[in-house]
Amino acid sequence: MDEGVSRIRRRVSVRKRDRPSLGSGFAAPTAAELKPGDEEGEEEMVAGSRRRKTVEVQPVENDSEEDMFGDYDSFAENSFLAQVDDLEQQYMQVPEHRKHASDLSTEDLCSESIKHNKLSITTVGNFTELKTDEHIKNQSRHENVSIEPDILYDVPSSQVLYFENLQNSSDDLGNQSTKERDWNASSHKIVNEELPQNRIEQHQQIDDSSSKVRTSSEENRRKSLKEHLKSAMTGNAKAQTPIFSRTKQLKETLLSEEINVAKKTIESSSDDLGPFYSLPSKVRDLYVQFKGIEKLYEWQHTCLTLNSVQERKNLIYSLPTSGGKTLVAEILMLQELLCRRRDVLMILPYVAIVQEKISGLSSFGIELGFFVEEYAGSKGKFPPIKRREKKSLYIATIEKGHSLVNSLIETGRIGSLGLVVVDELHMIGEGSRGAILEMTLAKILYTSKTTQIIGMSATLNNVEDLQEFLQAEYYTSQFRPVELKEYLKINNAIYEVDCKAENGITFSRLLNCQYSDTLKKMDPDHLVALVTEVIPNYSCLVFCPTKKNCENVAEMICKFLSKEYLKQREKEKHEVIKNLKNISSGNLCPVLKRTIPFGVAYHHSGLTSDERKLLEEAYSTGVLCLFTCTSTLAAGVNLPARRVILRAPYVAKEFLKRNQYKQMIGRAGRAGIDSVGESILILQEKDKQQVLELISRPLENCYSHLVQEFTKGIQTLFLSLIGLKIATNLDDIYHFMCGTFFGVQQKILLKEKSLWEITVESLRYLTEKGLLQKDAINKSEEEIQYSFHITKLGRASFKGAIDLAYCDILYRDLKKGLEGLVLESLLHLIYLTTPYDMASQCVPDWMIYFRQFSQLSPAEQNVAALLGVSENFIGKKASGQAIKKKVDKDIVNRLYLSFVLYTLLKETNIWSVSEKFNMPRGYIQSLLTGAASFSSCVLHFCEELEEFWVYRALLGELTKKLTYCVKAELIPLMEVTGVLESFNQKHSSA
Repeated sequence: MDEGVSRIRRRVSVRKRDRPSLGSGFAAPTAAELKPGDEEGEEEMVAGSRRRKTVEVQPVENDSEEDMFGDYDSFAENSFLAQVDDLEQQYMQVPEHRKHASDLSTEDLCSESIKHNKLSITTVGNFTELKTDEHIKNQSRHENVSIEPDILYDVPSSQVLYFENLQNSSDDLGNQSTKERDWNASSHKIVNEELPQNRIEQHQQIDDSSSKVRTSSEENRRKSLKEHLKSAMTGNAKAQTPIFSRTKQLKETLLSEEINVAKKTIESSSDDLGPFYSLPSKVRDLYVQFKGIEKLYEWQHTCLTLNSVQERKNLIYSLPTSGGKTLVAEILMLQELLCRRRDVLMILPYVAIVQEKISGLSSFGIELGFFVEEYAGSKGKFPPIKRREKKSLYIATIEKGHSLVNSLIETGRIGSLGLVVVDELHMIGEGSRGAILEMTLAKILYTSKTTQIIGMSATLNNVEDLQEFLQAEYYTSQFRPVELKEYLKINNAIYEVDCKAENGITFSRLLNCQYSDTLKKMDPDHLVALVTEVIPNYSCLVFCPTKKNCENVAEMICKFLSKEYLKQREKEKHEVIKNLKNISSGNLCPVLKRTIPFGVAYHHSGLTSDERKLLEEAYSTGVLCLFTCTSTLAAGVNLPARRVILRAPYVAKEFLKRNQYKQMIGRAGRAGIDSVGESILILQEKDKQQVLELISRPLENCYSHLVQEFTKGIQTLFLSLIGLKIATNLDDIYHFMCGTFFGVQQKILLKEKSLWEITVESLRYLTEKGLLQKDAINKSEEEIQYSFHITKLGRASFKGAIDLAYCDILYRDLKKGLEGLVLESLLHLIYLTTPYDMASQCVPDWMIYFRQFSQLSPAEQNVAALLGVSENFIGKKASGQAIKKKVDKDIVNRLYLSFVLYTLLKETNIWSVSEKFNMPRGYIQSLLTGAASFSSCVLHFCEELEEFWVYRALLGELTKKLTYCVKAELIPLMEVTGVLESFNQKHSSA
């Protein structure tokens, strides 16, 4: 019998075409383990297999976007586990097994439904007998086979790419898949034309001892088609099935492969929850495998075992840069996802850091069975997809994190958020972004008492205020894995920073360099001498005050470097240049073309995101040894160096702040590579006193910007509080304000007015602007209580996340557009979705403006005329003539940026547009990203106002064009999950 069963298994062991290889780690019980009456053992096996799930692929969601099938994750129509469970119920008649069927059907085992070869399992003693239902097999011959294109629709794109990479690496399975695809091509004909009677007869001969089974099978064959359909439908109803169509059921299943994988998994599974800070030991193994971390630092162990952490109290912790703060946060996030089974939100300051973290944690998500979802730029779904079993790690920027929290509150799901981690917590005191971060945390504190908040930073000072705001414990340490030595350079002398010395510095050495007269003029600060002390064997960062200075310094250094530098990793540098050309349609910045052969490059916002990513990878691998960069790199991705040089104590024209200084010098010293890190601040004699104060004074305090950022702060907060029904009357709103960071600091920040007065004034302003409406409620005969509700315009502004400074202007522009919307070109729509804030900062080149204006078609000139901008006006501005007629400056500037975007959509080449408008390509890319985001905001704005129904379809298409910036015929392709990311990844790593 065993031989016959094996033969049948070999015949039906067909690998699904184009299915990603998921490797090992899938838990599935074999029939042999399902013994009658052994309910206790089965429960342990089910629980064990559930704990060992490693991969999740969700089916396409239904309209409500709720995961109606729990944790059922399969690329195929039905899993072997579900069939085992159904048949177990049928033959064993154990009611308790129904509960386990739901759990078993959720295992992450890629399988396919067997409609034409339905397997029944009959348990006899200690062995399992398999039989084939021939009649159902005969029925299924006439069914069609189709390929589902959207199997991975619901999987985050970052994890789809991980699946693809995993598939490519599985050579042995790939070879098998190739053979089986060939088999599939011919098998359709065989199945449709020939009755596989021989197989059944052979199987029946093997099962001579099973006469009852054969008799039953004969009776089944005599049943009517109606009865078989009814039986099949009943079986399908018992098993949890995915929502996508069940059409790929003619192919034979992966039965033998599933059984083998299941056996291996069951043999290797163990209840080891806990060995690694309450996590499975597999997590520790993954950190060794993916990040090379074998042991935690002492402070990390201490922090993770704090009573406050064990009791899930809110926590703020602060350590110097490179101290290993992120690892603690990651372990706490994994505890929440795997042990407590709740979702986690991680808030990071910049898109680049979000993408870096997505890349780093996606592999953990695949191995440990949770989703990693990106909320940055144009990415993110609001509200997020609701799932019953698998949990999600949302990694978001500050703005997207706020929108995500709003959507969870609105749908009543904020309680599903178990943990919120905030990196760079000190940013709560930085302008409008700080105000948004404060609003996000305040709403979480107010609406969910079960959500834990963890904040971390390297530059915190007034921690007491933050502790009171977040109701958090505090942990700090001065640990740094690599010693950091700080130096100042004045003329030829280098001084070491020493807090014990009288004036804070002690003499270290004289810079020994022999400069020619030419070099002295070109390099008065001796940058060439300082960098050549470390490169090319070690890496170096040179922070410059401006973007232009970065490029000039990079070129200057390369002019005086020895030709020997050209021979260092020459092939790899040529490969970097080749890749830069590939991602830029054959274009290459002339500065980079001259500097990269020496291992030098500049890094600032003038680069496109693809260029930055490629250069960062080259630097991380040591192909490039020197970056000249702006201060943004200090707060961006992690690019440490042996030596960090600050070209001047300025950021643009502003003197360096202590926080900025600490962020920059914190990049010095690479853990595991360098034994020491060095920072050198170059200064002139005139700045000496200010610099001495800079290195000795404490870090700057964080202060709330909630009221200071009026339209982006307190007004937006009040509108969302009322729109989300968190607080709708004056008393409740005031109570909420008292619990904010601003409420904690009101005695320091408020001098003339009280918090109550500011609250009343803000509500009055929103009411007068038509965003709120006040209703009177009789609280008692003597006292009247007022409540507020949001108007349609207010809801549109809130839903669209429109800056309240521009909501009335946007409404007016859209209303005016309805009177004469020009649809012969995209220019008019592009103008309506050009960000207001970027237009206010724009300074047009009038000669370029005039040249572009003169090339407009009549329809496009009509758009300008509707806006009150004429060619004559632009011509006079270009020639410097006096202009009598006044034209709104913001309209003129916004139209200029619209020309840039319009040209970019037509040409889809940033380089040519950059040259045509004399703008940095990085700025143009930022403009494009901003326009795509604002277009999406305007679309949500219009969806809330019926009068703007005409814009809905138009803006939906425009948002896609701005997001992808490709030819119109390629947009459907770019919308396929993973295509855009694969395209970018291919060009970035080619």
